Amino acid sequence: MNLKFIAVIIVFATNSIIGQVVAQTFELMPNSKDTINFVDVVGRKQGKWVLFGKHKQNACYAPTQKAEEGAYKENRKIGIWMEYFCNGNTKNKVTFVNGRPDGYAIIYHENGKVEEEGQWKNNRWVGTFKQYYANGEVQHEFKFNESGKREGEQVYKFENGKTAVKGNFVNGKETGVITEYHENGDLKAEKTFNNGSVDVNSIKTYDPKKEFVKKSDVPTDAAPKLALKADEKPADAAKQPLVLNGKHTLYNANKQVTKDGDFKNNQFLTGKAYIYNENGILTRVAIYKNGVYAGDGVIEN
Repeated sequence: MNLKFIAVIIVFATNSIIGQVVAQTFELMPNSKDTINFVDVVGRKQGKWVLFGKHKQNACYAPTQKAEEGAYKENRKIGIWMEYFCNGNTKNKVTFVNGRPDGYAIIYHENGKVEEEGQWKNNRWVGTFKQYYANGEVQHEFKFNESGKREGEQVYKFENGKTAVKGNFVNGKETGVITEYHENGDLKAEKTFNNGSVDVNSIKTYDPKKEFVKKSDVPTDAAPKLALKADEKPADAAKQPLVLNGKHTLYNANKQVTKDGDFKNNQFLTGKAYIYNENGILTRVAIYKNGVYAGDGVIEN
């Protein structure tokens, strides 16, 4: 055999071996001998993978902070994959089959509470699905068919946990009577739908029967200050003594109601305090009972 030819074979074989060694890469878990982030000889990701801040460009993670973890098989994601917020809380937990999300998935708010959960298949939610407010209360409670369209009873809720809208859907369209509620739980409206279209002659609306005070996310010690401002006064201030007692309605310089209720020696005891932003838009209605902040009332449109 030609020696030159043999030499070529040897060089080719040596390069192939070197190429294989170079192609295989992996890392070690911090403070451990466990291997992660393995890439085989043909460049396919295999086994357990953990991505840290150092693997994320322009991210808020610390270099050694865990950002994402899961497993690969033949370069495709499999099983449960976890992703994390920069504060360390779980961001989402998604099941993968053959590289695609397929199965139970749960998504979190940054405060650690659940935001969405349900079954994911073929790039859509199927079956029972729930979405939550940041305070943990259910926001939507839907049921999806295999095509990802809403099917059966669907429920929307207020942040206080009470039902806002409830009704049936068929293949993604409203069908039959859809019922709406005020935030205090009183009936607000009834509307009859046919294949997604409302019968305008069927619409019935109702006023709330009782005042509603919703629980405020603002701590009691952060309630609006009740000290009377210089521009606050009753409409007939000229006829009133300087000290307010009894029931009064106060107005600001823009003639907007600021307080409406009972006073004792200028102290606001029971009623509503109206708070406006710098543009004069009403942003909050604070309810007081016997001088104690009780919660926020509903701002009527």
